[in-house]
Amino acid sequence: MKAFYSDHFVLPLPEGHRFPMQKYRLVREGVQVHVPSIEFHEAPFTTDGVLALAHHPLYIERVSNGSLSTAEQKAIGFPWTRQMVERSRRSAGATISACRIALESGVAVNLAGGTHHAYADHGEGFCVFNDAAIAARLMQAERRVRRVAIVDLDVHQGNGTASILASDDSVFTLSLHGEHNYPFRKECSDLDVALPDGTGDEAYLTALEQALASMTHRFSPELIIYLAGADPHEGDRLGRLRLTMEGLASRDRMVLDHAAASQTPVAIAMAGGYGKNIQDTVAIHVQTIGIASQYIWPTQVTLHS
Repeated sequence: MKAFYSDHFVLPLPEGHRFPMQKYRLVREGVQVHVPSIEFHEAPFTTDGVLALAHHPLYIERVSNGSLSTAEQKAIGFPWTRQMVERSRRSAGATISACRIALESGVAVNLAGGTHHAYADHGEGFCVFNDAAIAARLMQAERRVRRVAIVDLDVHQGNGTASILASDDSVFTLSLHGEHNYPFRKECSDLDVALPDGTGDEAYLTALEQALASMTHRFSPELIIYLAGADPHEGDRLGRLRLTMEGLASRDRMVLDHAAASQTPVAIAMAGGYGKNIQDTVAIHVQTIGIASQYIWPTQVTLHS
């Protein structure tokens, strides 16, 4: 299985910043040890034209040249730096690459990504560019697929994704998230499942099974982009749910089994994870990648007219 990384493009964050930037390097190192079958590739740079498939050109320009206001930088959660721009473009490039490879081999992974709070014209919640929306639109523009599903299992609702794709019937957005968690003003996905604080393994997996069945009844994707957040874990600082490591493993298998049943390619992005112990977050992401590596299957790529 191929995995795309961008952890060597590091944001220079202030001392004590709550975003766990080091987790991406630790995940790659953990995968190298525990999932030796992985083939690593550096994430490519995403051009303005590709970003514009999901973002307003003026926003792309202002991110790129550093003219975001203080309030806009605060909403994103990162101070503007050239490294922030580079990494954000590379992270989107990794999800694009994972989609292309998944369409050939069944499954591929971005070792970052899942930046689902980025809107067309602004960023929020540590998200600058919306990698899933960009990748979905580009796979369609390249005529690789017509229909894409974004299955968002980060604990926070994918509000930016829902907003960007709100009027697009060719992309189905599913978000399973904490009802009372960030963002506090939710957008409307094609299917939202809001879970109460303290939801554990059994209730979560039941809700996910029902959501996937509902998605299948309503929509037939040719590609799934799966945001495999680590933050539903019981030890997450920002999660408020109570999934165990075993519950998260069952979650990943449920999504991948669902895709494998119809041989629908899956591109996986890591999304959020803010464990009280960063090693817990790393272990969850490594577990997801290890499980995914067991699901490789050949697919037939057909370009659509």
